[in-house]
Amino acid sequence: MMKVNPLCGLCIILFFLVVSGCKHTNIATNPTEPLEDEGGELLFQSGFEGTSKVVKDLKSNDYGIPYEYLTGIDNTLKTKNDWEKDWKEISGNGVMQVQYTGGDSTKRFIKVAKDPTNPKNQVLHFWLNDAWLASEGQIKARTQTNIYAVKGGFKELYQSVRVFLTEDFRALESYPHKITWCTISEFWNNEWWVANEPYGFRITLGLGKTADENKLHFKVESEVTGQKLVWKADHTIKRVEVPIGKWFTMDFYFKEGDKETGRFYLAITPDGEKKKVVYDVHDFTHNPADPAPDGLTGYNPMKLYTSKDLVAYEKNLGKTLQIYWDDFKLWKNKRPQ
Repeated sequence: MMKVNPLCGLCIILFFLVVSGCKHTNIATNPTEPLEDEGGELLFQSGFEGTSKVVKDLKSNDYGIPYEYLTGIDNTLKTKNDWEKDWKEISGNGVMQVQYTGGDSTKRFIKVAKDPTNPKNQVLHFWLNDAWLASEGQIKARTQTNIYAVKGGFKELYQSVRVFLTEDFRALESYPHKITWCTISEFWNNEWWVANEPYGFRITLGLGKTADENKLHFKVESEVTGQKLVWKADHTIKRVEVPIGKWFTMDFYFKEGDKETGRFYLAITPDGEKKKVVYDVHDFTHNPADPAPDGLTGYNPMKLYTSKDLVAYEKNLGKTLQIYWDDFKLWKNKRPQ
């Protein structure tokens, strides 16, 4: 029988103890990539699967047509997946509302449909093909979801959603003028159309283009009542292109605060690529004159809202503005790192 050196045996034991301990250590494989803080409270999630669908609220009136809303349960998820039960804990009206301010289904619609890249997957489809006489007596084009009367107001909000802009958006790269109005999400703190609201304020997230550019960029700016600019993020600093014809995850974070404590963060992760921080703005996220801001009371998490000129340009080319959305998740008190 071969004799084992006691010192050698001790080394072997120590080696296995170290290896065993390493198996339980989380190692950052890319330390330059910001890690997501998975904290916060999950309020809602849906991949638009199961019985998820858009239905009409026949008791309502929105410029001559009924509002619509999302209903059903995404049974592929275990919790916070019921469009009616769980939404009642978030919003005073108890639903994720769908709004057009007029028009009809030949001009626009929002519905649960098949993923254009995977027919086994259900998604939320926004389709916008024309303009109509809508709110403020203007001819324009709107499809949007609403969260109004937020219970308690959001002091901090984090949303993640997957987005697919169809190839028809590529036609906008040849639009001969600058694009300043193509909104895809909007945050109201507070809603300035509410009677006797003295401190209206909004942050608008949209797609833009300068007259001399041939690529779309993400556009973020804030305004007070009367569309008076408070701040505007500079898209030329990072120059993150808008993915077209490809799924990407869009994350944004809102923190109510002043020029020192307020924050609005936007990042995208195109499929198969690393996360790209588009903007990380530290500035007012409420009306600067508001002496007692009380949280974000309403916002439009998924939206496609634009001018009659832009939608007409697409239509004249035989194209249609379309966005598909999937894997919507909403947290409060979750923060990016």
